[in-house]
Amino acid sequence: MREEAPAPRGNAARTLSDAQLARYAISALIDEAQLTPKPALVDRRGSGAHRDLDLDTMLRSAHALEPTFATLARAARRRGEPSALLRTELAQIGRAGELDMLHATGGSNAHRGAIWIIGLLVAGASLPAGAMRLNAARICTGAAQIACFPDRFAAPSDSHGERARQRYHVGGARREAQDGFPHVIEVGLPALLAARERGIDENAARLDTLLSIMAKLDDTCLLHRAGLPGLHAGQHGAQRVLDAGGSSTPAGLEALAALERNLLTLNASPGGAADLLAATLFLDMLAHHDANGSPDTWNI
Repeated sequence: MREEAPAPRGNAARTLSDAQLARYAISALIDEAQLTPKPALVDRRGSGAHRDLDLDTMLRSAHALEPTFATLARAARRRGEPSALLRTELAQIGRAGELDMLHATGGSNAHRGAIWIIGLLVAGASLPAGAMRLNAARICTGAAQIACFPDRFAAPSDSHGERARQRYHVGGARREAQDGFPHVIEVGLPALLAARERGIDENAARLDTLLSIMAKLDDTCLLHRAGLPGLHAGQHGAQRVLDAGGSSTPAGLEALAALERNLLTLNASPGGAADLLAATLFLDMLAHHDANGSPDTWNI
């Protein structure tokens, strides 16, 4: 299938191919998985609060999803605008991708939430409004418009996140997408850019971005594993790290270690925040792509 012609040279960004978008998506998942030390999450040190996951499994899962993200991008580019038909097609592609993920991981549900979140953003970046300028707000708006259409062939959901969403009356991943990813646009990207402006190293900047998301998000992964005590431990503990100066300071690292101990005691991990960090990193990567390969900036 013929792709859209590249945008003119100059300030406008070159349209990314389906394969390029998929590679950025996978890179974001890999960067999130490898980021260390994350509180109670899989990272280079070990499995955190997860018994069925480790870093190698997360990386196999990410690589297995590359064809899925490319197919999602292609479908959105072909349809050209948000619609019920596009929503249905993306859902079918996502479900097939989930089977590929489960096969690659031996049954571990490593990136189910990320297929939804990153997949929608890949689709949003493939729509004309998002693709021509790779604008974060436009990409998220397009993704939100897609998410607001019903999935006509979806079976009734009994996922951990859905049960937590209903029990605790929180929005969850579905509402996050339908609202235009506010924890990415209003929390994640500003936190990442602010950390870089302070001159801290990239690893600490990304950790502080994760913590900023954790402090604000009603994370259904924490709620599923440990209820309101787990959610409050994650939110308040993350804010204490930030108040202590962030992960680049001795006091912040001490508070981060205390946060991890609390979450491990509760057998809880902030998987929802981790997915939104990956979404933040994905959009950040797109921000640095233009026709000349030079950095671009978000107009948030």
